[in-house]
Amino acid sequence: MESIDFEAESTNGKIKLSDILKEKDFVVVYFYPKAFTSGCTQELKRFVELYEEFKKYNTEIIGVSNDKLDTQKKFAEKYGAKFPLVADPELKVINLFNAKSARGKGASRITFIIDKNLKIVETLKSLKNAAEHADKALEKIKELHSKGL
Repeated sequence: MESIDFEAESTNGKIKLSDILKEKDFVVVYFYPKAFTSGCTQELKRFVELYEEFKKYNTEIIGVSNDKLDTQKKFAEKYGAKFPLVADPELKVINLFNAKSARGKGASRITFIIDKNLKIVETLKSLKNAAEHADKALEKIKELHSKGL
């Protein structure tokens, strides 16, 4: 599999996955179909609620959708997201992670946990509700930490 490292414009400026992982143990990259839709809003709000908890485990969160940067900024501001939301209108990051929706227009709802070696250690999809992605990702991070990974 090709490297999943990426550089992209986000609500926190230009970010690069490998640079973030120099300082963090894990990064949760979650893909969502569209900012301001109900499922995506619930999911973002839950990640925002749990963000301090993720930080205790030296984990960063990155949200990705094919929305434009100004939309992502409004979405982040409205719900208080301090972590970066990536604007991926050209689907570069979405395609890199093979996270395109069945309709092919944007991202499907899928979450990846990535370790320091840029290796995907967990993939979360097909969850009953969008907000569950944050809870399940945090559970997995805690589990990985308890194993000393």
